[in-house]
Amino acid sequence: MFYRDERLALFIDGSNLYAAAKALAFDIDYKLLRQEFMQRGKLLRAFYYTALLENDDYSPIRPLVDWLHYNGFTMVTKPAKEFVDSQGRRKVKGNMDIELTVDAMEIAPHVDHIVLFSGDGDFRPLVEALQRKGVRVSVVSTIRSQPPMIADDLRRQADNFIELDELKEVVGRPPREPRITERSDYETADN
Repeated sequence: MFYRDERLALFIDGSNLYAAAKALAFDIDYKLLRQEFMQRGKLLRAFYYTALLENDDYSPIRPLVDWLHYNGFTMVTKPAKEFVDSQGRRKVKGNMDIELTVDAMEIAPHVDHIVLFSGDGDFRPLVEALQRKGVRVSVVSTIRSQPPMIADDLRRQADNFIELDELKEVVGRPPREPRITERSDYETADN
């Protein structure tokens, strides 16, 4: 439930929202997402959190980060840490929970409602602390994926749970199909 005169802030856990949308087979149109919440209240800030691989020549998320930065989102990034696990696989770690938590607590006195786009159960204490400060908290994630992308205790703590699948028509676009190169078109024609 939203009130048109309430001051809103969006907190988007980028990797978590991406995984939830992918599990529901759609991509988020961030321009539409921002417009949707501007209609639901007075949107003061829309924060987007993600870790970036700084040493790669090209990061697949860089165009999104740049677009969000130039289109009204407050970008919070940090370098991801790379490591090799015990099986020799390359892994990337980039947890943004602390940054998101600190920013949410700092903005709490200035907003009436925070919308958290994450299903990460680690955020339950944050939601509880924001509620003690008088801030209503809505959580956006999904229970319709297998397995559900939201921790049950986070969903229960929130004032309002918004099923991401129900926002699909408003903020979604179909996933992009892999590009077919001219060479593969040619190869397909010969077969």
